Amino acid sequence: MRSYHFGSLYLMTTKFLLCASLALAAANAQNNLTTTAIQRYFNNIRRNLEGAADVMPADKYGYRLTAGQMTFGEWLNHSTERNYTDCAALRSETPPESSKQVPTLKDKDAIGQALKDSLAYCAVAFEKMDDQKATSSPQMSYAFLHVLVHNNEIYGNIAGYLRSNNIVPPSTAARAGANKK
Repeated sequence: MRSYHFGSLYLMTTKFLLCASLALAAANAQNNLTTTAIQRYFNNIRRNLEGAADVMPADKYGYRLTAGQMTFGEWLNHSTERNYTDCAALRSETPPESSKQVPTLKDKDAIGQALKDSLAYCAVAFEKMDDQKATSSPQMSYAFLHVLVHNNEIYGNIAGYLRSNNIVPPSTAARAGANKK
């Protein structure tokens, strides 16, 4: 009788552990969208934008590729403004008061710091993001995806500004460094 009871207990424990493992796997699988988006896209574009802000000389923040385009500094301010707007939506709050000053920023240090602050603000929003929240409404999905897509578009533009000033963009420099290792 005892061996039967032990076998039954063993079988129940095995079933429980299997079900618990499957439940944990399902819970983790439910966040594939946000996990992938944050690790593959947000973290990279954050590093590239911050790096671009750092490598462009201060006297080039007013540089335009052509007369009809924004300056390098204006591109970064534009990213900063959108980061605050979109990530405030993700955090279900109004943008911070400091975001109102962004359009007036002109010098490298102020623009670079505001960009970094806005990306840190987004990182906090993304820490609390999961697939369910990201897809909970069209507005939430738009804000989540817009941070990723729009910042990549901005980086694509400013990479040209860097190259036209004989500066290797951070994304290229990182790949070149990785290939040397």
